[in-house]
Amino acid sequence: MHSKFAFMMSLGIMFSAWLPVVENANILAVYTFPGKSHYMMHVALIKELIRKGHQITMITALTLRHQNLGSNYTEILIDPVYDYWSDVVPFFKADNIFELTKMDLHDFLKMLEIIGLKTTEHALKQFKVQEIINAKHTRGAYDLLLAEQFYQEPFLALSRIYDIPVVTTSTLGYENHMSQMMGLIQPWSFVPHGFMPYTDHMSFTERLQNSYYSLFEDMHREWIYFPKMDKLVQTYFGHLKVPIPKVSHMEKNVSVMLLNSYAPLTTTRPTIAGMIPVGGMHIYPPRALPEDIQKFLDDAKNGVIYFSLGSNVQSKDMPAEKMKIFLQVFGKMKQRVLWKFEDESMPNKPDNIMIKSWLPQSDILAHENVKVFITHGGLLGTQEGVYHAVPMLGMPIYCDQHLNMKKAVLSGYAINLHFQSLTEEILQNSLEELLYNPTYRNNIKYISQIFKDRPLNARDMAIYWIEYVVRYRGAPHLRSAGLDLKWYEFYLLDVIAFVILTLALLIISLKFLLSSLMFKKPANQRKSKLN
Repeated sequence: MHSKFAFMMSLGIMFSAWLPVVENANILAVYTFPGKSHYMMHVALIKELIRKGHQITMITALTLRHQNLGSNYTEILIDPVYDYWSDVVPFFKADNIFELTKMDLHDFLKMLEIIGLKTTEHALKQFKVQEIINAKHTRGAYDLLLAEQFYQEPFLALSRIYDIPVVTTSTLGYENHMSQMMGLIQPWSFVPHGFMPYTDHMSFTERLQNSYYSLFEDMHREWIYFPKMDKLVQTYFGHLKVPIPKVSHMEKNVSVMLLNSYAPLTTTRPTIAGMIPVGGMHIYPPRALPEDIQKFLDDAKNGVIYFSLGSNVQSKDMPAEKMKIFLQVFGKMKQRVLWKFEDESMPNKPDNIMIKSWLPQSDILAHENVKVFITHGGLLGTQEGVYHAVPMLGMPIYCDQHLNMKKAVLSGYAINLHFQSLTEEILQNSLEELLYNPTYRNNIKYISQIFKDRPLNARDMAIYWIEYVVRYRGAPHLRSAGLDLKWYEFYLLDVIAFVILTLALLIISLKFLLSSLMFKKPANQRKSKLN
């Protein structure tokens, strides 16, 4: 038995020695969307790649220089930072971002279209980005294109210029259109659209709406969104000798997609080998807090409520009547409140509230005295709340935040509120329920345990698959044959049409045969008439 085991071990060692090793790969990373929360995932990934010895050239909307990444990191900074909310809020005739809670899916798609087009073109115009696009010597310059999967598709053309495979990262996790990108039919009967607050157990009406919205997005991308992005591609890449295909074709040549998602925070769904869930890779072991925050948390005998609406939705922009509700309720509570508030001062602030324009969220949530997390339901923050097992009070504003909080409520560790309908009574009752009903904390402890239970650390998983794609030159063996089918073949519409036509012809033939038999006179009747 021991000799057999030793033989197998030696055979494994010999086999592993034959595997090509990825050392010091040159990676071109493109992260041009200026969303601060998105960079939590980007920074974690770039730091790990550099730690592994890889060379990174990064086109970025936000600088990473304060990370001190060393000589293996070259930064191409997009300057100035594009303020995409200055396009979005006026377009929807809103006074502030909090009014976006009134938007439906059609509005969300339009919002993302505006954001995608504006931020992408702003980045493509940059002189240093133009140098990357128009470089004379491209062959062998890079081994991989690493890009964000967030409405920046024209940058996929860089993979054609440099003849390199692509790995994308999705900070939103799974999205509806990824099925067409990766050659996978997604069942709309139990996989909810990412922007809809549905579960995987939908009623007939919900399945009807889910199917409509999912199909609508596919058609919107094909007939409205892609032509606009193709125009950008022609404007900024059309002069090159390298033929650049349409966006819809380029996005189907992604080797691996790293998804900011992991069970049980996402709906169970069909997937393929190239879609890798690495949700929570931005979460590190807790670090030391600033002295004043540490003391504020340590001395909170009755616990702390942590309040943050993320980087896009800022508390300072909250309507005055809603701000008054929070201050009135917080002022009557015996718990302390640590609030991410973007102004230096807060009028009529109760003594039990501490405000800071920036807070180390994950490290704060790790503190044992934090009892409730008030959140907008962003995926990164939701993951941190689950990881550190803190019950949540959600107030989603737009897009996937509604689905994230719906999942949290169904899992029993959150209460979800509609911001526009908020009252003092609703807010106070909801906070007291989360604080004093142990069910919420027990449930999130269980969910947290599942979320952490993995065969491999999220960052290690991401690095493994990036190196895998480099190692096997794009790993074409992972590619689904569904990507080579026409859209009507992909959805079996030609087969369905053939079956329907065959049945129709069969029914018509049978009907004709029966009518012929019914109206055909017997032979003896014809003979009697002749006599």
